[in-house]
Amino acid sequence: MHRLLSSLIALAGSLAAPVALAGPLEDLRARSPEQEVIYFVLPDRFENGDPSNDAGGLKGGKLATGFDPTDKAFYHGGDLKGLAARLGYIQNLGATAIWVGPIFRNKPVQGPKGGESAGYHGYWITDFTHVDPHFGTDADFKALVDAAHARGMKVYMDIIVNHTADVIQYREGAAEGYPYRSKADYPASAYTPFVPRGEERVKAPAWLNDPAYYHNRGNTDWKGESAQLGDFVGLDDLATENPRVLEGMIAIYGDWIDKYGIDGFRIDTAKHVNPEFWRAFVPAMKARAAAKGIPNFHIFGEVMTGDYDPALLASWTRNAGLPGVLDFAFMHAVLKAAGGGSSEELARLPDDDGLYEGGASAALQLPTFLGNHDAGRAAMFLKAANPAMSADELLKRDELAHAMLLTLRGVPTIYYGDEQGFTGAGGDQLSRQDMFASKVAIYNGEALVGSAKTTATESFDPAHPLYRLIAQLSVLRVKTPALTDGRSVTRAASEKPGLVAVSRFDPATGREVLLAFNTSTAPVSAAVAVDPASLSFATLAGTACAARASAPGSVRVDLPPLGFAVCAAKP
Repeated sequence: MHRLLSSLIALAGSLAAPVALAGPLEDLRARSPEQEVIYFVLPDRFENGDPSNDAGGLKGGKLATGFDPTDKAFYHGGDLKGLAARLGYIQNLGATAIWVGPIFRNKPVQGPKGGESAGYHGYWITDFTHVDPHFGTDADFKALVDAAHARGMKVYMDIIVNHTADVIQYREGAAEGYPYRSKADYPASAYTPFVPRGEERVKAPAWLNDPAYYHNRGNTDWKGESAQLGDFVGLDDLATENPRVLEGMIAIYGDWIDKYGIDGFRIDTAKHVNPEFWRAFVPAMKARAAAKGIPNFHIFGEVMTGDYDPALLASWTRNAGLPGVLDFAFMHAVLKAAGGGSSEELARLPDDDGLYEGGASAALQLPTFLGNHDAGRAAMFLKAANPAMSADELLKRDELAHAMLLTLRGVPTIYYGDEQGFTGAGGDQLSRQDMFASKVAIYNGEALVGSAKTTATESFDPAHPLYRLIAQLSVLRVKTPALTDGRSVTRAASEKPGLVAVSRFDPATGREVLLAFNTSTAPVSAAVAVDPASLSFATLAGTACAARASAPGSVRVDLPPLGFAVCAAKP
């Protein structure tokens, strides 16, 4: 493996000659990952820029084309031209990088009879080398990347190496599906795989059509070895420990870097792939990007956790060599605190950051978020914590959570639609609403946070209170080094609703920025410890800060219910 790794990295570096940077790209390439604000979007659900590609060039009904804008489980018509047309909306929100959901060609429809759904989300790939026609063309993707770069915005691709679409079938019939068969019980072969007639060459590159490059052990039960060797809900699980698969995936994704000059990868289902794969893949991609003139290529993997578990997240940076992971621990901690629960987990974050490979400084590049397309939206979690809360309280708690997201450590990641008050009733399909005028009844029946409108009309309102707050704090963040690169010190937290306070420090000057949040529905007034050198303060955002410290090392904080303040110590 070590010899293979060295040769693959050398190859990756040699395939693309370094390029001289000039113009808008120069500043963009120089930014490190922690200096970004990311906007995550599923192209199918964002904007329809070209209705002629709604059916992906396919003929027939929804089960052939995958297109049905009234069904939450099918394609709705959003595409890359639509996303490119709305770059101004995203940039005005304060986002500096766009994480684009998978755009590769997918199996249009799969699933058992009566339970079919479409690959609108992009995670059922058949062709890893081209854009899915439902989203447009390869040229459309190039145009999107170029347009984003011209605005000084980065583009991150969502990639998959764990699996492909469900194409391979097994000779052994099973009424209960195909339960996982372990290596101990079936050391040679667990099932007899075959490819149905007509699908023998559906995957690209061509080597992906060979069942020998898959595990073929049946569906994962999410435990033990099956978490890495089992089929992900029927999806064909690649044998990523096979050198041919490693070589093939490096070639596939290296080509996307070479052709389009993208700025990073979000890696789907990263924890379902053997760590050794990542230890080879990540350096190869970094080398490929560096050869293309992209020194700050951002790579972060999905390691989903059901609760606050930074140790599990950190293990994948240490054992697998992933530079970053999506910070599910942050999500759980912030939503618990902003929802009126304990803030003790949030208080632990600065100390727990030492668990990551590279320590607290490395933790600065972890993408932080409040909800996503799998788990569900922030507003849904906040509402679930107190179903009886008023609409006004829900808005204030949503704003409070976003204030935390945009000022605490990590790379803030906004899930599309959260800035327009989307709520949803669950994860997966229930959290993937349309930004353009929706025809899905369940979406249009949902109350939005901070707005009396519904998703039946387009949702690109720059006057929405959440949009305005996010825009304000995003601008503040990117121009305040303490908020992008600064170390964190917890000043106040409690197991009950109340004051949460964190200090962050400018890495160059040591200047302190105090962040104070009130998670309760009553006013808070308290003395908070600060650096003795912080004697006077300016208000950067939120409630007015005390102009001067009460005494060296202490400042008074007064916050309204569910309020916050960002207070910068003056030189």
